[in-house]
Amino acid sequence: MGKIRVAVVDDHEMVRKGILSYLETEAGIEIVGEANSGKKAVTLVKETKPDVVLMDLLMENGTGIEATREILQFNSACKIIIITSFYDDEQVFPAIEAGAFSYMLKTATASEVIQAIEKAAKGEAVIEPKVANRMMNKLRAPERKPHDELTEREMDVLKCIGEGMTNQQISEELFIGVKTVKTHVSNILGKLGISDRTQAAVYANRNGLIKSS
Repeated sequence: MGKIRVAVVDDHEMVRKGILSYLETEAGIEIVGEANSGKKAVTLVKETKPDVVLMDLLMENGTGIEATREILQFNSACKIIIITSFYDDEQVFPAIEAGAFSYMLKTATASEVIQAIEKAAKGEAVIEPKVANRMMNKLRAPERKPHDELTEREMDVLKCIGEGMTNQQISEELFIGVKTVKTHVSNILGKLGISDRTQAAVYANRNGLIKSS
């Protein structure tokens, strides 16, 4: 196996030069270029075709997420390792969804970064533990359904609709005015993204929301 071709993208020159300086000491790594923005990163990858890209996230003139997505559209074999200071959901999940192969924090040691590059070249991903925990928590979280956004009273009305009740019958069942029922029905249709009460009744039945007798 030949040298691993690596490109480094970071808009902070000291950080970028620091990474380059210790990568240059590795016999198995060949640095093919550097860039200080997402847009320049895309051009760099097109010109140099690196095996691995160390990519910062928040940069001017094109973020790392945008660059990752664009690069993988024309070079799906490229392994992009996000290396950033951020591990909040607003950064992590969009980066992974864009196709980032590994995700590391800038608190990583030089040896950890080099190891991540070597693993990426072999097809092995490295995910910072804090990021991995967030990913696992998201996977474990139950999927929310449209009716989870309904208030308790709106749920009561939806169940009644599912049982085929008219607005007047719902009014009597729940001891609320017909006008209030109509308001609830309108809110329910909007939150469920449906157009009429027939669809609401079908939704209630399909999702097991009908009141037990």
